[in-house]
Amino acid sequence: MTRQSHKISLPREKWTQGLALALLLLIGGLAIAGPSGLLAWSENLQLLEQRQAHISKLKQERAALANQVALLNPENADPDRVGERLRRDFNVVHEDEVVLILDEE
Repeated sequence: MTRQSHKISLPREKWTQGLALALLLLIGGLAIAGPSGLLAWSENLQLLEQRQAHISKLKQERAALANQVALLNPENADPDRVGERLRRDFNVVHEDEVVLILDEE
């Protein structure tokens, strides 16, 4: 009786099989723990939420600044806003005004 299923493998075949196995393990490791792997997925989602919150805050600030710019439009300026800006930027007051300096806390 001879065994047909028993093969003698060459060292070269073992080396290529070992290299293929090592490559598959590396790819599997990167798929799980790599920079875009499964473990980094939740961290990326958390960073995305933080950045979206920051973007919404910046959009609100931008809308407030756009409103201030619209109020200072030379063609249709709000007199109260213009007076406020003049007093703040140039440190001017009317003769009948009293200045109260408040401590910033």
